[in-house]
Amino acid sequence: MLNERAQILLKTLVERYIGDGQPVGSRALQQYSGLEISPATIRNVMADLEDIGLVSSPHTSAGRIPTGMAYRLFIDTMLVTKPLDSTRMQRMENQLQPDNPSRLIAQASNILSELTQFAGVVATAKRSTAAVRQIEFLRLGENRVLLIIVMPDGEVENRVLLLERDYTQSQLTEAGNFLNQNYTGCSFSQIREKLRGELRQLHQDMSELMSAALAAGDEAVAKKSEDYVISGEHNLLHVHDLSSDMNRLRGLFSLFEQKTELVQLLEASHKGQGIHIYVGSESGLPSLDECSVITAPYSADGRVVGALAVVGPKRMDYQRVIPIVDFTARLLGNALSQNQP
Repeated sequence: MLNERAQILLKTLVERYIGDGQPVGSRALQQYSGLEISPATIRNVMADLEDIGLVSSPHTSAGRIPTGMAYRLFIDTMLVTKPLDSTRMQRMENQLQPDNPSRLIAQASNILSELTQFAGVVATAKRSTAAVRQIEFLRLGENRVLLIIVMPDGEVENRVLLLERDYTQSQLTEAGNFLNQNYTGCSFSQIREKLRGELRQLHQDMSELMSAALAAGDEAVAKKSEDYVISGEHNLLHVHDLSSDMNRLRGLFSLFEQKTELVQLLEASHKGQGIHIYVGSESGLPSLDECSVITAPYSADGRVVGALAVVGPKRMDYQRVIPIVDFTARLLGNALSQNQP
């Protein structure tokens, strides 16, 4: 527990360091804290804060900088966010057009990166259990059939099936009608389970078609579960805190390229509500040790369908970035809800 004077000085130090990126000395703290205390007293308080791990002293300066623990304390107990002005909110809303879910995700990622000048990430929730709205078969030629899958959000996935025998379009239409009449609203895994016994009762030629369709459908849904868009990675090349160490930068871009670990971090926010902030090592990912990740889930029709985030340096303007993340999540959710069938 810090006394009031120590809290004010720590808050001032974090804000000054976020503002200009330079170690903060006792005279600057005296000037900006509003406290009527001597530089010597401030130095004593700073020494105490250093002892408990809230500030550190770079070798090249007498000033101090906040540690990850200090940022966490600042975020949890001292931060006052700045509400977005109405003009900015209207401009953001105009950038999201609810006409295509995939485009919406890319637009949201761009908004995050443009407004924060960091990296914006948007990931969709895994949809392995997503219900299928409609299935159709179209004959392409001998032994080749086009499987058309209409997803719940209206997107269409196409897969070409290469089969051991030929089918007439009439047979394919009959198969599509059979699936749509009996299994609309089921996921592919549910259809497979329900068809397990019925496949034996179907004609052998139809059984092959159904099995191929289910396998291709699973592949299509798996592809959809990997929807992930990141924008503005190049912005981090201009952040001195990160770009001064090339090994650190390589690790960060490798994380972006591989995606899996970062997506898993975002998925954790699906289970909570509202904003979640990982400071440095709190993410559990070594590549993000010098970064902060601000995440928020987004919902469509009351159901969480994904999460978005801003990835930037620990020395970011949290009071400005947090409202951008929060409002973008709400905008994206509203736009997706409008797109629901």
